[in-house]
This record gives sequence, structure tokens and C-alpha cells, in this order.
Amino acid sequence: MTAYPDSLSRLVESLKRLPGIGTKTAERLAFHLIKLSDEDAMDLARAIRDVKQNLTKCSVCFNFTERDPCPICADAQRDKSIVCVVEQPKDLMAFEKAGAFKGVYHCLLGHIALLEGIGPEDLTIDALLKRARQGGIREIILATNPDLEGEGTAVYLRDALAEVAKQKGIRLTRIARGVPAGAEIENVSSAILSDALSGRQTFGG
Repeated sequence: MTAYPDSLSRLVESLKRLPGIGTKTAERLAFHLIKLSDEDAMDLARAIRDVKQNLTKCSVCFNFTERDPCPICADAQRDKSIVCVVEQPKDLMAFEKAGAFKGVYHCLLGHIALLEGIGPEDLTIDALLKRARQGGIREIILATNPDLEGEGTAVYLRDALAEVAKQKGIRLTRIARGVPAGAEIENVSSAILSDALSGRQTFGG
């Protein structure tokens, strides 16, 4: 079997590092990229470069942004007293596309998964607690995914926030069960996400 040229082999190996991409898919993508015009290929390369160079994390909510604070946190029209806690920036974008939420967010940048070596200290939970202690928040919505890890993370957050919530009069809520069990927020329809927010319930101990 003839080996691929070095540059093509490196491209295939790089693509295989992407989530969900096996060898055959990486090869198909590599050959597709080869067929692109020089202009389209360079546009893709520049887009990847710009994302790496220009994106940072918002110092308030940890969403990806090109300026700090992010446009949502900086928007004077948003209700800063309601914070929706999500696992990832992609979940935040799913809620934004639904268009039903006018508060602000907090991205955990993951979920608690002890078997994978991901503990509370690996997430932005301390920053969330700091936001809660600073005051001005009347509700925190726990909008982690309705799967095993997401539910476990929500319970941990509920317990971690319980004391400061009591002191500051913060209502802790959980998105409604309209989101199918085991689903990922990013893949749920806008209508269901809107219903899940509007039907949220108090999440007490």
C-alpha cells in the first residue's frame, strides 16, 4: 500500500484529534480540503488562526468572546439579577437562539465527572460562588444537561450555593423536565428550551 505524502498524513492525523473523527472520516475530510480552491483553503486556515488568536473567555461569565466582558454581560438591557448556569458556551448559544431568556449566564466549562478525573475544582464553580456573594442576584437557574453528569453537577451546585442563597435571598431553580432526559442542551429545539426556562422550578435541598 502506498503511503500518503507527509503533508497529507499530518493533515489526517490532525483531523483525527477532533472529537468523533475516526481515520476514515479524517481521510474523507482531508481529501475534501485538498479539492478546495486556494482561496477557500486559506479562508479556512485564517478562520482557525483568528479563533485561536482572538477568542478569550469573559472574566464574568466565561463565555467565549473577542472582548471582555462579553457582549451579553456588557448589555445594559440584560437582567443581571438572573443568572443561568450552563455547562458550555455552546449551551449558552442554544438558549440565546431560543430568544426567551433576557438574563445573564455563567459557563461552568464542563460538568463534574469523577470517573473522568473532572472534579468541582476543574470548573468555574468558585467564580459562581463569588458572583453570588457579591449580591445583586435574585435567581440562579441551574441549566446543566439532564443526563447523569449534568444532574449530579446541578445537585452539587445546589448544595454549594445553599448557604449563600439563604444569606442573599437567592432563589435556586432547575430547568423544567421538558428537556428530554439524557439530551444535550445544544441539540434541543428552541421551543423546548423556552418552555424549560419558563417552567423552571425551585431546586431546594
